[in-house]
Amino acid sequence: MSERPLSVDPLWPRAGSWPALEPGESADLALLGIPTHETSLSPTGADATPAAVREALRRYSDFVPGLEVDALRFADAGDVRDPDGPQGEARAVAAVAEAATRARLLIALGGDNALTVPAALGAFGEDLPTAGLITLDAHHDLRDGVSNGSPVRRLVEAGLDGRRIVQIGIADFANSSAYAARAAEYGVTVIRRDELHGRPIDDVMAEALDIAGGAGGPVHVDLDVDVCDRSVAPACPASIPGGLAAWELRRYARLAGAAPSVRSIDIAEVDATVDTPDQRTVRLAALLVLEAAAGLASR
Repeated sequence: MSERPLSVDPLWPRAGSWPALEPGESADLALLGIPTHETSLSPTGADATPAAVREALRRYSDFVPGLEVDALRFADAGDVRDPDGPQGEARAVAAVAEAATRARLLIALGGDNALTVPAALGAFGEDLPTAGLITLDAHHDLRDGVSNGSPVRRLVEAGLDGRRIVQIGIADFANSSAYAARAAEYGVTVIRRDELHGRPIDDVMAEALDIAGGAGGPVHVDLDVDVCDRSVAPACPASIPGGLAAWELRRYARLAGAAPSVRSIDIAEVDATVDTPDQRTVRLAALLVLEAAAGLASR
């Protein structure tokens, strides 16, 4: 049975279907798809996710009481063609850099976590020496080589100061002593999943923003959806039982959007091709876009 088309109500406008980011135009929030997938450590169809998230946005409105989210100028910069490999990554860096100069906030839709490298480098540009990174992730992403398990290490090697990296949600039984030691060697601030049970989200994010933005440079936020509990993120190959609740990651996304230092956000590790019939993971990713927009409206 085919899915029924979405209802049409002129008094209930839907989110999504935003106009293209045309040359010379600017926007408050711009989307850019970076469908990385070829170097994933787990088989993935994450390259299908940007299109799926755009479609899922249509299920929601852009109305938030007390915030003028619907007054923001939204734009869609399309997708980067074949963003994997050295040439593809260079195209992605250039596309991010171009879009980021014309938007107050850039949201990069992945793709696996490999997209974090071009998303951050493109947004930082010449500000890399003073830039900071916040990851919401169950994993350190400090592996050797080039994969979705190596973006944080690669950014450090590109010149990002490890002392301005904060990793929130690092999970037990999902990492190794070698990579935990590497994080400590780099000076990374690690806030483990177990610590979050006793700390308010707003306080955790305030600490992270203070550290990542301490040099006065831009901050990139990596929302790796596998930080969530597997029950709410079944389309993330590496999500585990006991991760964040959907509402928690949504709150982090809104706080990221609200922070003036945050120039860019990526949403990673959702494989739309293996989601549940109700598309719960893709819908969560779409809501992360809208939460970031709500944060931006509150700036």
